[in-house]
Amino acid sequence: MGVSPTLADILAARAVLRGRADATPLVPSPYMSMRSGQDFLLKLELAQPIGAFKLRGALNAVMSLPDGVAGVTCCSTGNHGRGVAYAAALRGMRAVVCMSRLVPQAKVDGIRALGAECQIGGGSQDEAQIEARRLVEAEGLVEIPPFDDPRVIAGQGTIGLELLEARPDLETLLVPLSGGGLAAGVALAAKAIKPGIRVVGISMDRGAAMRASLAAGRPVEVEEVESLADSLGGGIGLDNRLTFTLCRDLLDEVVLVTEEEIRDAMQALYFEDCLVAEGASVVGLAAILSGKLALTGPAATIITGRNLDMDRFTRIVTGQDVTLGDRLLKGKPHGT
Repeated sequence: MGVSPTLADILAARAVLRGRADATPLVPSPYMSMRSGQDFLLKLELAQPIGAFKLRGALNAVMSLPDGVAGVTCCSTGNHGRGVAYAAALRGMRAVVCMSRLVPQAKVDGIRALGAECQIGGGSQDEAQIEARRLVEAEGLVEIPPFDDPRVIAGQGTIGLELLEARPDLETLLVPLSGGGLAAGVALAAKAIKPGIRVVGISMDRGAAMRASLAAGRPVEVEEVESLADSLGGGIGLDNRLTFTLCRDLLDEVVLVTEEEIRDAMQALYFEDCLVAEGASVVGLAAILSGKLALTGPAATIITGRNLDMDRFTRIVTGQDVTLGDRLLKGKPHGT
């Protein structure tokens, strides 16, 4: 379980996912191409059955379990829980998803709708992780980690295969960065196929656990705060076995974007590309639109999810103020 995945594992995961969680669209963004000066493509993981890329890793992990297990559990900021719930339902397994109080209610409701039980408590993903481990010990459930697991990383890595098979000329991949399962998997696959490709991890500038850990040279804890990119919240685990090392070795750089820049990118994706997506989905756009990242050739980013609070989304795209915990994010209409 602590062995780092390889390209062979990612290829094997593709066979597991075929027809269930693969082949999402890759579409051009004329607006982002104009703003960046290069071909800019969007990998639409929001087209997954659960609305997010997390289904890939969760399904690959759950499908690998033997028959007769008591069930599965996980901690989640929302989308991984949906993936585990969906995969468990396919196998007729019990699923218990542990989440902190920071997870938006819309995501909790979506997980319950898939048939999973939800345990809500604590103020951080680390506390939710403690509850998941208690369930493993007390009830014999099998934990499906949200990112630090070779089967999960391999599942997410199938996105990297699909990107380069569709566009071998891609020079840069902009990948949302949280616990590192997506970034590690995509970078592992992409660099195995095209060693010179540039892979950039992007996160919000408050509570970015992987960025803080990479800067410290070891996994560290960070304070979790409410963010438009809530799916990128949570720690990487002080006992992180895989994703810290993979991100350290494979990511070319990490860029942080502000809440204001995430808001502007959500508006741009909605008004210019007519897509409704989570704040975590647009951090790649935010890095370009803010001028924090420049491109020299074709690039792609991953639009990772559409599981969001539509009332808040409506406020964001119509330029209204939004409250993020103890902070007021002032509204700003698109284009002003």
